[in-house]
Amino acid sequence: MLILGIESATAQVGCAVGGHEGVLASAHSARTRRHAEALIPSIDFVRRQARIELSDLGAIAVDTGPGLFTGLRVGVATAKAMAQALRVPVIPISSLDLLAFPARFSDRVIAAVVDARRGELFSALYRAVPGGVQRVTEPRVSTPPDLVAELQALGEDVLVVGDGALRYAEVFRDVLQVEVGAHGIVHPSARDLVLLAHARALREEWVPVWEVTPTYLRKPDAEIGWATRAGLSPAPIGEA
Repeated sequence: MLILGIESATAQVGCAVGGHEGVLASAHSARTRRHAEALIPSIDFVRRQARIELSDLGAIAVDTGPGLFTGLRVGVATAKAMAQALRVPVIPISSLDLLAFPARFSDRVIAAVVDARRGELFSALYRAVPGGVQRVTEPRVSTPPDLVAELQALGEDVLVVGDGALRYAEVFRDVLQVEVGAHGIVHPSARDLVLLAHARALREEWVPVWEVTPTYLRKPDAEIGWATRAGLSPAPIGEA
């Protein structure tokens, strides 16, 4: 089965095509806030590089966040539209799972951290298991000091990866048991998305198009800004 992976949860937008032979082609671009302009040409590029037609695809994999609102909306909407047009299922995968996966050979606790802007972070903790990683906490939004306190409370060595880790590197480096990951693990990768999605496709772990939803964890920045200007406190996700 050939799978198209669409990744747009952070400042980077990417896509990849692959299957049982591995990743056949991929493209990534860090054109901040231009996801809509970059995504479709990138999909056409990797399709041509892989020498396939869209009709050859058996599934669409998509990063469902958490991440930046605009990027998530573009990626998920594109994945759903393509899946519906091609009549193929969707394989949704968390951006934090994608960040943790390249660190699967570490013997430390892995903290996948996405920069949520506004002085906040999206994060989850993982442990390496045979063949990959296992999430041990639910995705959450917190401030850097709150996350540092959580990591200190573990009393274990921790590897922190993601663009949030790099942005607040000095905060994390003040904790002796925390190591900030290399620049190679900054954004979720469309290549890893295809690899993880293929394993799930073999187990038929896909969902219908209408069940795919982004994971935002908080209100969009524009809505938060409006509430702030109006002197209101924005309601948590799910509340009126």
